[in-house]
Amino acid sequence: MIQLKDVSKVYENGTVALDHVSIDIGKGEFVFLVGASGAGKSTFIKLLLREELPTAGEIRVAGRNVVTMPRREVPYLRRGLGVIFQDYRLLPDKTVFENVAFAMQVIEAPRRLMQRSVNAVLDVVGLRDKYKCFPRQLSGGEQQRVAIARAIVNDPAIVIADEPTGNLDPETSWDIMEIFERINRAGTTIVMATHDRNIVDTMKRRVIAIEDGQVVRDEARGGYGYEA
Repeated sequence: MIQLKDVSKVYENGTVALDHVSIDIGKGEFVFLVGASGAGKSTFIKLLLREELPTAGEIRVAGRNVVTMPRREVPYLRRGLGVIFQDYRLLPDKTVFENVAFAMQVIEAPRRLMQRSVNAVLDVVGLRDKYKCFPRQLSGGEQQRVAIARAIVNDPAIVIADEPTGNLDPETSWDIMEIFERINRAGTTIVMATHDRNIVDTMKRRVIAIEDGQVVRDEARGGYGYEA
């Protein structure tokens, strides 16, 4: 699903964000990326989305060579990925239904399919009854549920989540993680950057630790490994 082969990223100011990183993530895996702020996790995610290009090395996502891909193909790459951020990034003037449907409008999905798919993912995240609400009428946890629904409505093979529980209280965070678990059980590959020690230690999934741009730990059933 995701392969990085000897990937390095050096920014113009000389900062080495990733240094000869090789990672292989298979279909259906659930992987936590951990490490201090500035360790290279965000750069890793930007490279997968082709928001940045590596200085050296090869990157493949869902069989596509991200490095050599023509720019015109980048939107198609991103359509096959579900992306979730810490700050939700919802459209404030659109309802819950419209926010989720927007992801399908972008790919010009048929209206009937859109109706069915949006309702289905709102069921998955437990927000079917809030479909007419606007983001400002929702709690932080509910907004993140909408963001997850939007990310999965096009049935992506891979979901990439960057600190998805970072703004949420512990109880709400676990509600969100249960949704990710369900998505993963259905076969979706999940890569999640997080600083939430409790979640990582409890879930016992694969953990990749990045420090100073290098992979220092890759454990099948790992723990967080850092002091809170």
